[in-house]
Amino acid sequence: MANVTKQGGGARTTWTLILASIGTFVAALDVVVVSTALPTLQEDLNASLSDLEWTINAYNLAFGALMLTGAALGDRFGRRRMYIVGLGVFTAASAACALATTSDGLIAARVVQGVGAAVVLPLTLTLISDAFPTEKRGMAIGIWGGITGLGVGTGPVVGGAIVEGIAWQWIFWINVPVGVVAMVLSGLLLRESRGPRPQLDLVGLPLVIAGLFALTWAPVRAPSEGWDSVEVIGSLVVGAALLSAFLGWERRAHHPMLPLEYFRRRGFSTANGVIFCQFISLIGSLFMISQFFQIGMGYQPFEAGLRILVWTGMPLLFAPVAGALADRFGNRPFMISGLLLQGIGLGWLAAVSELGVGFGTLVAPLVIAGIGIAFCFPTVANAVVAAVPVNDSGVAAGTNNALREVGGVFGVAILAAVFTANGSYASPEAFIDGFKAAEWVAAGVALLGLVAAFLAPSKAEESLPHPGDPTPRADTAKPVAA
Repeated sequence: MANVTKQGGGARTTWTLILASIGTFVAALDVVVVSTALPTLQEDLNASLSDLEWTINAYNLAFGALMLTGAALGDRFGRRRMYIVGLGVFTAASAACALATTSDGLIAARVVQGVGAAVVLPLTLTLISDAFPTEKRGMAIGIWGGITGLGVGTGPVVGGAIVEGIAWQWIFWINVPVGVVAMVLSGLLLRESRGPRPQLDLVGLPLVIAGLFALTWAPVRAPSEGWDSVEVIGSLVVGAALLSAFLGWERRAHHPMLPLEYFRRRGFSTANGVIFCQFISLIGSLFMISQFFQIGMGYQPFEAGLRILVWTGMPLLFAPVAGALADRFGNRPFMISGLLLQGIGLGWLAAVSELGVGFGTLVAPLVIAGIGIAFCFPTVANAVVAAVPVNDSGVAAGTNNALREVGGVFGVAILAAVFTANGSYASPEAFIDGFKAAEWVAAGVALLGLVAAFLAPSKAEESLPHPGDPTPRADTAKPVAA
């Protein structure tokens, strides 16, 4: 499993995968763990629909806006060091979430939690890419994708069980011992490495942070202010202007945090397009489905979480398989089939959802959509990392994860807007009307992502060297003494 010469033993490589997977698990878990707690939060904290959206969006906003920054900090100051720092911020913010007594306090703590996750998540993929040789990286990333799926899949169940059995605060308290143990073990067992840039891009960093923040602020505010409001349109314009300035600066920076030539590589650009569309559909659907099971079907939080697991649990079963097979057949077939299955499953769900529908009717569409998610998780990550030199895997992972989280923010906002235009919380019937319309949109966005997936390079094309890359393209990262 390990490249013993490079890594100094199989045990360290195994521990790298385990500890990186813990980081991706807690970061993924906290995207969704509050989903089944939303009705409880609405009651206990007197939260409005906007507040409920913010409990998810506050995390995703910081997560998406700072993802490239987290990768850059790891490249500059050491990936192990910054991974531990990110875990520390995430753990402390989790405690603050648990201690919150108002919706505003919870939202503020969720922002800080997202900051920690923005450092942790891109470095998980960087640590794995640095630890595994090219021919085994797909398998390792497949396991990473399965663990990501486990975080997404168990989030509603864990959240529902804790809300019913203890109190909603414990959905955040559970992160504290896990985070502390992961920090200690990471300090002892991970090796240090850095990226190829000797200094931070001090101009590019604030531009990309502000640009991504403004761009994601627009969909967050759109449900309450309207997509045609001055605030939302102004935020989109400012975000686009700042990101344009960032791209302009990157063209002439001596040490750009994001080499723009990577976007000319089909593997890099298409994988980013796939993940953006997939997460609009996925996170937006999760926001709606978790409420549908409770408001539209009358289940308690834990009951809802268990039933959602037939959808979100599929990556745990199928992502490692997809990752391993991608080493043999390439990433494109799995990205295409993944988006197709996700779109078909969510469209089927929209078609059969009605007042009084039984859970058995929903199992098949949820399973199909979940298998689609499982096919995309590892192969998108593998494709984007394979498209760049291994030293820049942090940049690739940061870019991909930033677009993933921005897509999630847009997904919640877009589906909430569609829901509001077609339904309401006034009754189960009114809720289902809005839910059906929202899920049709989610299905359409997943299918829209097929355009990018079909343009992705084939297995043979993925193995071709890119001009200017080091030779060989993989396994060239320089370790830093622990």
